[in-house]
Amino acid sequence: MDNCLFCKIASRKIPSSIVYEDDDLLAFKDINPAAPVHLLIIPKMHIATLSEAEPAHHDVLGKMLALVPRLAHDHGIEVKYDAQGNPTGGFKTLINSGPDGGQEVYHLHLHLYGGPRPWRGQH
Repeated sequence: MDNCLFCKIASRKIPSSIVYEDDDLLAFKDINPAAPVHLLIIPKMHIATLSEAEPAHHDVLGKMLALVPRLAHDHGIEVKYDAQGNPTGGFKTLINSGPDGGQEVYHLHLHLYGGPRPWRGQH
């Protein structure tokens, strides 16, 4: 997609703070973070919205979700347990789809939020 911001980021036509890349996915820091850690995970292939995902996209969708724990660990926001076994830390994921869903860039992307709360724009 010639005018897609995230396609341009994936093809390196626009710089970004990349934190992960493989053949199918790219993850980078959000330029307007709503939390201390705010990453975006995108498929390199253009899928405009989650509503347009088809069975052929199942593998890449699974890879997007499976990447979350690794990135959470790498950025210190994974769920941990204190000495009493109580959970601490954690993160939130979000996929906006369409105008009523709050999507602003029409290239499927998964937000990964974490860090001490409160966060701006609780989404």
